[in-house]
Amino acid sequence: MTRTLPDEFTVLMAREAGDSVALTSERLAATDLPDGEVTIAVEYSGVNYKDALAVTPRGGVVRDYPIVPGIDLAGEVIASSTLDFEPGDRVVAHGGPIGTGQHGGYAAYARVPASQVVALDTLSTREAAAIGTAGFTAAMSVVALLDRGLTPDDGPVVVTGASGGVGSVSVDLLSSLGFSVTASSGKTDATGLLTELGAAEVVGRLVDADTRIRPLGKSLWAGAVDCVGGKTLAYVLSTMNHSGTVAASGLTGGADLPTTVMPFILRGVALLGIDSVLIGPELRRSIWARLETDLRPAHLDNLITEIGLDDLPSTLEAIGAGGITGRTVVRING
Repeated sequence: MTRTLPDEFTVLMAREAGDSVALTSERLAATDLPDGEVTIAVEYSGVNYKDALAVTPRGGVVRDYPIVPGIDLAGEVIASSTLDFEPGDRVVAHGGPIGTGQHGGYAAYARVPASQVVALDTLSTREAAAIGTAGFTAAMSVVALLDRGLTPDDGPVVVTGASGGVGSVSVDLLSSLGFSVTASSGKTDATGLLTELGAAEVVGRLVDADTRIRPLGKSLWAGAVDCVGGKTLAYVLSTMNHSGTVAASGLTGGADLPTTVMPFILRGVALLGIDSVLIGPELRRSIWARLETDLRPAHLDNLITEIGLDDLPSTLEAIGAGGITGRTVVRING
């Protein structure tokens, strides 16, 4: 039997309180859901670095408070005003304004734009939430490298921030495709997991605060997925092979990029920016189609930690501090 939208339901609401952001359990009226074509009974959501920023004072991602955070969600359609979806469909939704410009996935029910929704075929809603925005970004990064012509025969690839959500899924995808992956992580306790995911080598952080980035260093990598930015990305660019490709999606190491044009004009290095928020529905759905087929993460179960809504505030605090490995899913109605 298809679920129906109740008059009110439980959410985790983020509200500004002076110089802090408070996250509390509240009841939201169905009439307070935002505009959108698809209403979903949320079964699972995910925990992403961006969700941590949403509950961080001056985090820079939320337009206006109060808001229900949660930039991705998966569940069952209960109402749709578009022919693309119908009640009973299992779907995943992320990107656009979800969780930053309008109420998101940390709620029993959500209403979202149809352009952000993807119907699921072989993935369960739990698996889709585990992949979530982070895994989707990883898949986009890997597809960008493949579309550039990168093959395992070209040489090793490096993944920075490898123990995080984007990084860990990237290691899994690249190793499954036959690449020799060097996984770089500042978490020494992540070595076992990254090895299980297929990393040929696990190393610590590539740079520290005192590292001087040379315009060109020794050639080390044919490709890279960078989830860190800052000096780490500058170092990766300076150590790419000729015609190497870097897919960059993160800034946990800073938004500045202290590099020169040397990697680009002397080695022909390509820097590809990866954005999963504003892409169109056709590309979004094509990437998810690959995540259900040839790019399905081989070790997804190894990455998943499942929590309830009560555990979410402490988990968001931990991921904001860099203390979470792999992917965390939040059980809502699952």
